[in-house]
Amino acid sequence: MNWDDLRILQAVHDAGTYAGASVSLRIDQTTVARRLARVQKALGMPLFELVEGKRRPSPQCEAIVGHTRAIARHVSEIGAVGQQVAGPIGRFRIAATNTIAEMLLAPRTGSFLTAHPGLMLQFLTSCENVNLSRWEADLAVRLRRPEKGDFSISKLGALRLYFFEPAEPLLSGEPIICCYPSELAATPEAEFVTARFGDAAARCVTDNVRIVRSLILSRRAVGVLPEYLCADLLEDARLRASPLPKRREVWLLVQNHLKRDRAAQLVIEWIRDCMAA
Repeated sequence: MNWDDLRILQAVHDAGTYAGASVSLRIDQTTVARRLARVQKALGMPLFELVEGKRRPSPQCEAIVGHTRAIARHVSEIGAVGQQVAGPIGRFRIAATNTIAEMLLAPRTGSFLTAHPGLMLQFLTSCENVNLSRWEADLAVRLRRPEKGDFSISKLGALRLYFFEPAEPLLSGEPIICCYPSELAATPEAEFVTARFGDAAARCVTDNVRIVRSLILSRRAVGVLPEYLCADLLEDARLRASPLPKRREVWLLVQNHLKRDRAAQLVIEWIRDCMAA
């Protein structure tokens, strides 16, 4: 099996089109199609299905791409051997929400990377979940357990949640109710706000907890915050905080091929330590 052909397979997988793969690899589309056909012929199976102009990978293709990514990482590690770096070597993409990355992981990243000079971390921060099944990340910290997926899933813990409201009644009007958008209606935070105020009561709808925090600080709004974002607010006499009966579970997703990787194990344990702290 030709390694360059496998790289083309991975590029088509990631881009979803021959044109996209052509741009990323800087070769023409005809070459992409010809060499992908060579891979499919060698394997004796189709690897993509054309659906609405996109190349949709088969389960077999997903499995092959998983191996090619592992090979690429090992090649990178081989190249670093001559650099005389002490300890395990590896490059890992970690997906997490903005606030978890900023508040829980980032403060402890400097000491971790200093202790392990052969490691490199790339943070993929977004409110949208990356697709581990399409290999968009190596590890992910999720606030909801995925229903399915070809990756390892383990529970990191559960976050305490607090409902905040002004300690004193407003001089005029009612407090602004902050809530999550409808796609997050099943979270403990959204369920609590809906049960207390009703479905249509929220006047500030956002999935960004920093926005909720800012409105709560103005003492003109009510809303729910996770514990890692409100330690100082719990001491603010101008606000009243009530713990929610339910907590928000936090899950760690890891690509299966990394479970026995020494460098990946260091990253996994570090993430667990960050959550424990």
